[in-house]
Amino acid sequence: MNATSTSRSLLAASLSGLLLTVGAGAASAQESRPREAVISVTGEGEASVAPDMAILTLSVVRNGETAEAALSANNSAMNEVLSALKAEGIADRDIQTSNFSIYPQYRHPEPKDGVSQPPEIVGYEVSNTLTLRIRDLQKLGGLIDSSVKLGVNQGGQIVFTNDDPDATTTEAREAAVADALAKAKTLTEAAGVKLGRVIEINETSFRPMPQPMGRMAMAKEMSADAVPVASGENTYTVTVNVTFALEQ
Repeated sequence: MNATSTSRSLLAASLSGLLLTVGAGAASAQESRPREAVISVTGEGEASVAPDMAILTLSVVRNGETAEAALSANNSAMNEVLSALKAEGIADRDIQTSNFSIYPQYRHPEPKDGVSQPPEIVGYEVSNTLTLRIRDLQKLGGLIDSSVKLGVNQGGQIVFTNDDPDATTTEAREAAVADALAKAKTLTEAAGVKLGRVIEINETSFRPMPQPMGRMAMAKEMSADAVPVASGENTYTVTVNVTFALEQ
């Protein structure tokens, strides 16, 4: 090895050692640096608003000796229901088929000589379910009543909700932050320290759980008067977790 190569090797080794020494010194300084004192609190906020929309499910169920007969009867009744809904001003975008099924109906014969007999198909049941968004709650009771008269004979589950709950959620969020700040001030004053800057904040939002009316098996003998409904209020909840620095 010539003198130039030897000099370069010695220089590289020296620089490597220097970097290791600097890195170790920085790590040691970081470890010895005291951790910042902090306080973490949880705040909760709620805001309530009257619902402005209802989600309604209605089903037409028909039976027949054959699948074709049951389907034909179901289609006839459902077409009348759809026509009535549209006549009441329910838009196409607010009407959705949410379930459709065809089931064979079985009869189980008595065992012969102690031997079980295979079930026999005695007919078919066709069910067609609609999910509706009712944006005018004043129409809700009348829609249920008219639908029953036209052939709806199952369903009736109602969930009250809000089309745009952003303003209410914002109100709940502001209340949650105010709650967290109040808790932090109380704790720091009791501890004799000062509340510093916000280091971290995150939130969890909770939309109200659906509060359905009791699901009802409908019959054509229901009262001619509109079905009474009560919508109440929906409560939106926000939880925030806030970490503050402490100034001692």
